[in-house]
Amino acid sequence: MNRSLTLTLAAAVAAVALPLAAQESHGINPADMETSAKACVDFFHYADGGWIKAHPIPPEYPRWGTFNVLAEENRDKLHGILEALAARKDLVPGSDDRKLADFWGACMDEKAVEAAGAKPIEPELARIDAIKSVADLQAEMARLQSQGVRVLFGFGSEQDRKNSDEVIASLRQGGLGLPDRDYYLKDDPRSTQLREKYAAHVAAMLGLLGDDAAHAKAEAATVMALETELAKISMSRVEQRNPDNTYHRIATAELAKLAPDFDWPAYFRLQQAPAIASLNVAQPEFIRGLGALLARVPLEQWKTYLRWHLVSAAAPHLSSAFVNEEFQFQGKALQGTEKLEARWKRCVGATDRQLGFALGRLYVEKYFPSEAKKQADQLVHNLIAALRADIATLDWMGPETKKAAIAKLDAFTPKIGYPDTWRDYAKYDVKAGSFADNVVRGNEFEFHRVIDKVGKPVDLAEWGMTPPTVNAYYSPSRNEIVFPAGILQPPFFDPKADAAVNYGAIGAVIGHEMTHGFDDQGRKFDAKGNLKEWWTAEDAKNYEARAACVQKQFEAYEVQPGLHENGKLVLGESIADLGGLTIAHMAYEASLAGAKPPVIGGLTADQRFFLAFARVWAGAARPEYEQMQVRVDPHPAAQFRAIGAPSNMPAFAAALGCKPGDQMVRAEQCRIW
Repeated sequence: MNRSLTLTLAAAVAAVALPLAAQESHGINPADMETSAKACVDFFHYADGGWIKAHPIPPEYPRWGTFNVLAEENRDKLHGILEALAARKDLVPGSDDRKLADFWGACMDEKAVEAAGAKPIEPELARIDAIKSVADLQAEMARLQSQGVRVLFGFGSEQDRKNSDEVIASLRQGGLGLPDRDYYLKDDPRSTQLREKYAAHVAAMLGLLGDDAAHAKAEAATVMALETELAKISMSRVEQRNPDNTYHRIATAELAKLAPDFDWPAYFRLQQAPAIASLNVAQPEFIRGLGALLARVPLEQWKTYLRWHLVSAAAPHLSSAFVNEEFQFQGKALQGTEKLEARWKRCVGATDRQLGFALGRLYVEKYFPSEAKKQADQLVHNLIAALRADIATLDWMGPETKKAAIAKLDAFTPKIGYPDTWRDYAKYDVKAGSFADNVVRGNEFEFHRVIDKVGKPVDLAEWGMTPPTVNAYYSPSRNEIVFPAGILQPPFFDPKADAAVNYGAIGAVIGHEMTHGFDDQGRKFDAKGNLKEWWTAEDAKNYEARAACVQKQFEAYEVQPGLHENGKLVLGESIADLGGLTIAHMAYEASLAGAKPPVIGGLTADQRFFLAFARVWAGAARPEYEQMQVRVDPHPAAQFRAIGAPSNMPAFAAALGCKPGDQMVRAEQCRIW
């Protein structure tokens, strides 16, 4: 996200601190601020300190902020929709509404779930136990993958990166139980401690299946050893940020050279995949290493590995003994969460994951007014116009690259609120019985829906997020920016708030997603979504120098004592924040058409703009969650997102009266757009 403001020196700060008594119903709420903090030193707490004090992290969450609050409000709305459906007696069998009601009812039938215990996975456990050969192992592995159990590697489909009109099959690394390969490979105290807790968790979960303590402990050691081997051959998250590193289209027959002991034709038949002449192998060295592991690791060890991943994937859908053990590690140990969410909340989440577009259709009908869609659409077009004008004035980009950049921008496809065509769930068999079985059938439905795309035209109408989602995204292969209805609400977007607030909040979000098309990853894709070099060598060098400034800025941010942001990992999001905020401010200034905006609540328009931006990032996180985020999340911590982009902008300094030498006025100003 990004924005700019203009105001005057120290007097502006005094103006912000004094006349804030009356809380506005729409716009900046002075109670969210902490005016005892100095805006030019600690803008995050100046803008959000009051909100943070009034909103401590609930025990069910590892972090709590603006996104979470809005997501909870949406979850309450979805809860009401599902309860109303469950009470109806006139739902047509096989209809989406009936499927929603049946899925919800099965999830909420806690008595039946408790009585079932581990029975839902017993048939699959028996299949694993019956494995007698490598062929049996590969067949069961394929079956588990189709059921949503992430063993060994991932198999799916994607737009071909160099021919975006084509959908091809893809293979990618996977098979780990911890969030990232570094958890297995690093020797710092936190990593060592988590590995010990993970091994204990594996043993405890296998113990719930009936294994005695000594045997379960030995099995856990087997799982750890196997997953460590997988981690060693896995590509790091930073390496994966470069799309060139994960594009290796080869003929399907060439897979035999990477992993000759794996029967690829049999695997594709078992997955009921369409004819696959070629595919993208995202990490060839992983597949090569996996082939070697399959050849040398004894069958019994693989069976232990499969049993573990089966029970781990199924645990949230089984009885409370499994749910609680899963929470102890995934929630408490990894993220510091203190309390398991209420069942109804977990069931709303499960329903959204399995039938999200059927549920989203009802959400939109009830809670998303057409006027909001129109206003958001206008904001998008205003920001596109601002970025187009900005590109034309850049002194570091030559005319050839500018022409290609504007062509890419003009080719953007904005999607607002909800899809024009809703997903078809006709092939998803939902029954008013076992919750766990419904989840498995839902995973199978989704697996085959994705695989069946291979060889078919790209469905440009498809969405990657459900309408109630509080988020947004940019797709480089589709060159599209998508804003679900769930985020088009206060404090991100309020049709009744003044323009400065909306440009500062949702405008910066829109700009963020737009400039993802030009971040360290997105810039490698052209207007048609193809992985292609369209920059001149000099312009690419100029861009990389500016990106390096952002990387250096975030590497200096200390999340905890001795724990810094990974500048390379968060580079794309940080570039998008800077670009988004800058472009949003340009668009806001253009929207004024020379008119002087009003002072509201003692705040100038530019002050409201930057405060609205910071308000989006209000919140706090538990220490354990922060440690995990630094390792695995390409998004920086919220407090640094609130200050990172503004501290590079002269308009912010002018608006808040900041001077050279203040912490919010960086000596080395990073600027791309």
